[in-house]
Amino acid sequence: MIEQSILEDTKTLLGYIGLDEEPIGVYYADTKPDHAFGPKLGPPITRELEEQGQIDMQAVFQHFSCVIGNIWLARKKKGTAYISTEEYGCPGGSFYCSMMKPNLRFIEHYVTTGFEGTPIHGERYLPSPEAMRKFLEKVDPREAPAKYCLFKPLSLFTDNEVPEFVIFFARPEVLSGLFTHTTFTTGEVDSIVSPFGAGCTNVVGWPLHYQEKGQEKAVLGGFDPSARKYMKTDELTFTVPWSLYQKMLKALPESVFCVDGEWKTVRKKINRSAKTWGE
Repeated sequence: MIEQSILEDTKTLLGYIGLDEEPIGVYYADTKPDHAFGPKLGPPITRELEEQGQIDMQAVFQHFSCVIGNIWLARKKKGTAYISTEEYGCPGGSFYCSMMKPNLRFIEHYVTTGFEGTPIHGERYLPSPEAMRKFLEKVDPREAPAKYCLFKPLSLFTDNEVPEFVIFFARPEVLSGLFTHTTFTTGEVDSIVSPFGAGCTNVVGWPLHYQEKGQEKAVLGGFDPSARKYMKTDELTFTVPWSLYQKMLKALPESVFCVDGEWKTVRKKINRSAKTWGE
C-alpha cells in the first residue's frame, strides 16, 4: 500500500502543475483485478514457434489490443490495465513490457520497411530491419518478475503493492514543470531522456532499461504515431522510477513551484490551456 503521505504530496504536486489527473503506477503481480482492461487470450507466440513457421500472424492480430489503449481505458474508468504472456494483444507490447523474450522477427520488419512482395509495407518508423534489431537489442527489457504487468492510478494501490514507475499524461506546459522539478531534484542535466520507441516502450521498456543499469532517469514519450489515437491532443507521457518520484515529492518545498518566479506565468498558461480544452 502506498503511504497516505505520498498520496497527499502527489495531490500537492498535481495542484502546483495544474494537472487534474493522478498519475498511473506500473507494477507486476501474479493476479489481475476483476474488471481490468486488457487483451483477450491470443495464440501462443515465441521466437521458436516463429522460426518453425507455426505462427499465424493474421490470427495474432485478430485480437490486437494496444497497451496504451488499455491504459487509456484505465485512465477514463479509474481502473486497472494489464498485459500478460498469454493475454498480450500486441507482439511488440509483449516484448516491451517484459512478457516475452526474445522478440519476434516479424516486428523488425513490420515497424520498418515491411516484407518485400507482400501488402505489408511497414510503418517506416525506422529505416531498416537491421536498425530495428539494434534498437530491440539495446532496450532489452528484463524477464517479468510476475505473470502480469499492471497499470492503475496511485490511489488504487493496496496491501503490499508498490509501483516500479509512475506515469504522467500531460501537455507541454505541465510537462515543463515536471521536467524542471526533475532536474531540480536530481541536480543532473541529463536526468530526462527521450529515446525512440513505441508508446509502451517509453512507459515500461526504457524505464526498465535505465533501472536495470542503476540509473534514475525520467523518460519523456508519447511520440509514437501508432499510440497517438489513445492519447489526448498534444498530450505526452512522462515516466519516473518510483525511487526518483519519492525524492521529487520530498523536494517540493524548495522547488520552482514555491518561489516567486517564472512558474506563476506558466501556471497562468496552464489555466488557459485547460479552459481551451474544456478541462
